Amino acid sequence: MASSPVLPWKTKIVFAIFSAVADTVYRSNGTINRRLINFLEAKVSANDKPYRGVKTSDVVVDETRNLWFRLFTPTEIHKHHVIPLPVIVFFHGGGFSLSSADGIAYDELCRKFAVQFSAIIVSVNYRLAPEHRFPSQYDDGIDTLKFLDETEFNRFGFPTFADLSKCFLAGDSAGGNLAHHVAVRSGKTNFKRVKVIGQISIQPFFGGEERTESETRLAKAQPIPVERTDWMWKAFLPEGENRDHEAVNVSGSRAMDINGVKYPATMVVVGGFDPLQDRQREFYKWLKRNEKEVKLVEYPNAIHAFLVFPELPEGSEFITEARNFVHEVRGK
Repeated sequence: MASSPVLPWKTKIVFAIFSAVADTVYRSNGTINRRLINFLEAKVSANDKPYRGVKTSDVVVDETRNLWFRLFTPTEIHKHHVIPLPVIVFFHGGGFSLSSADGIAYDELCRKFAVQFSAIIVSVNYRLAPEHRFPSQYDDGIDTLKFLDETEFNRFGFPTFADLSKCFLAGDSAGGNLAHHVAVRSGKTNFKRVKVIGQISIQPFFGGEERTESETRLAKAQPIPVERTDWMWKAFLPEGENRDHEAVNVSGSRAMDINGVKYPATMVVVGGFDPLQDRQREFYKWLKRNEKEVKLVEYPNAIHAFLVFPELPEGSEFITEARNFVHEVRGK
């Protein structure tokens, strides 16, 4: 079994740069060089003029904690599209410590989602670790749903053709972890307008104290070698906790009981060169054991975070699979 994928030179160069930056910003004492990260991350402003078929705006949820989201609204809605459009609440990846909703990579990705899925995208800019540890990110996620449920749309330009009764959660890596925990919380919350019916779990960031076979075999795989993910978990978890915490090892001995919780139909995406693949498959099996509606989609040659690399072929395959999933679930 191959231990490394065949990648384009562009991807290899990005990995080399990212690895060098990560080794610089992640400090051994558990802190992070946030000033350097903010300087290096390429960001793009919201634009209310249509660009590539989408207009964007930034909406503040809670100014005191700098919680906001970027709203992506497709502008070329053709006659054959079903109106109103579903709403996809998206959480970006980055190990809970990196990236943002206005970073160029996630702005481009969510713009693509809005067009390809024919959906309104709400990309949440949640707080980051280690400055803000568990459960800050989960609080930001559920509070964004509450904001959508309680706030009058005309106050922030939410499109009138958005259907919050057809709401999906989605996220890659740490965002996939976040989406799961927000899904559990939403299943215990009485909303007036928001109804979470689906979840797209893209290579979710899970872990545990005992190493899995894929974590051992792919221990040095970029962009998330095991040593780096260990740092991320330590920075995210409360002081004194380990990786068997319910936030990390979601199907372990300390897992939340979701047996009676209303949980959305879920699509779990796994990559064959992702060190986390065993965790993700176990997550799928755990949902099945709890009698939740779930499907598994695997890309044997995919690396972790393949979606943010447009040169990789799995991205277009995912778009097709996810679009079909959204259309199928919203039609039920």
